[in-house]
Amino acid sequence: MVDSKNRFSNRVENYVKYRPSYPEMAVDYLCEEAGLEVSDILADIGSGTGIFTRKLLERSYRVVAIEPNAEMRHAAEAMLSEYSNFTSVNGTAEATTLAEHSVSCIVSAQAFHWFELSKTKEEFNRILKPNGKVALIWNKRLSDTDAFAIEYEQLLKQSAVDYEIVDHRLLGEEQFASFFRDGQYMLRKFANEQHFDRSGFIGRVLSSSYTPPPGSIHHEAFIAKLGAIFEKHQHNGSVIFRYETEVYTGNL
Repeated sequence: MVDSKNRFSNRVENYVKYRPSYPEMAVDYLCEEAGLEVSDILADIGSGTGIFTRKLLERSYRVVAIEPNAEMRHAAEAMLSEYSNFTSVNGTAEATTLAEHSVSCIVSAQAFHWFELSKTKEEFNRILKPNGKVALIWNKRLSDTDAFAIEYEQLLKQSAVDYEIVDHRLLGEEQFASFFRDGQYMLRKFANEQHFDRSGFIGRVLSSSYTPPPGSIHHEAFIAKLGAIFEKHQHNGSVIFRYETEVYTGNL
């Protein structure tokens, strides 16, 4: 299995084009729950191509985006260069390179499941100001809402070799309780969805690190199966990915 720092290197173009953004209500809730002020410095850990980073920059916060994958980091730098409140850093969750007690809040969107939890907690405590909040965010794709979602989920389990190993849904109450102070955290959920035509659907699927990439001996057969699922379930040339955007917040 490709290591977590490099497994998205050949997925960046599709990631930028087809990964979902985050509901405005979810971002507003996070900012309110964390008690953020415009003068605050936030660390976005595992910031990837900057999808969530942009949401924070749009609200005028100063954001330090920590991302170890060069291809994803460079994509974020290209897309977010207009923001003077954006800083890009080559670092990891376990070794951010940031100064002690230098950030008011830490966020991690669609990335926390890749981190080594004990080392990450130690590093977050080091860089976070006293009583600063940590927010962990995921767009959780709903896999049983309709026939399309169910059949697509079945295909991933059959054809994506490590899908069930790297699924962030493997994280549960035990891991969150051990990470947050005294096992206390808040969880809020928000509805989110994406509509795709055939090419967008395939691009969205190929943005995931566990799907057979171009050049793989399984790629063409996998694409054919995706096409069949699309044709079976499309309505007016479109299918819908439905998500729950989960926002976990707490102290360390």
